Amino acid sequence: MPKGSAELTNARKEEIIAACRKLYETMSFKEITLKEIGQQTTFTRTSIYNYFETKEEIFLALLQQEYDTFTEVLESLCESREALSLDELASELSHALEERMLLLKLLSMNLYDMEANSRMERLIEFKASYGAWKDALDRCLQKFCPSIGEQGRQTFLYAFLPFIYGLYPYTMVTDKQKEALEKAGVSYVYMSTFEMAYACIRALLGGLHEC
Repeated sequence: MPKGSAELTNARKEEIIAACRKLYETMSFKEITLKEIGQQTTFTRTSIYNYFETKEEIFLALLQQEYDTFTEVLESLCESREALSLDELASELSHALEERMLLLKLLSMNLYDMEANSRMERLIEFKASYGAWKDALDRCLQKFCPSIGEQGRQTFLYAFLPFIYGLYPYTMVTDKQKEALEKAGVSYVYMSTFEMAYACIRALLGGLHEC
């Protein structure tokens, strides 16, 4: 790690992550290289290695930021509302997911590669943010759905978490995929991210509420 203040280190990390975010808007994970990211920063490409050893570590830091922002949304929801009906909670969570398309895209396409090619210390930092998000979601369930109890919350979390990993590819179907489905004789009904998330969350909460 280069000499300098913590502020400089954090600023350079943020610049690298922001460059990665910008590239990912128009390029695929495989196309993006450290060289491409370096060309978007104000310092040399080799300097990136002082902060991140692989591009996967940069993407993991980007995903970590997405989880941190999501956690803030959930904490704000929990603090600002005294009560929510099941419909209202499902709607709030679905809107929050709808606003985190980058998170959903990274989860569905690149999570395994990011984790496998990152140093343990970077992975631990990421897992801490993931854990904080999961805890914030659990607190929302405790506050707004007290009747489902601890077992119900655990059931919800471990059904909901795998669900969001597959949400992006189901709602962001390309024209090529649509054509293939049509030619294969497979019916396809479009649902937005909000619609699909709401249907899942409401069904899970409703089923647990009735138990």
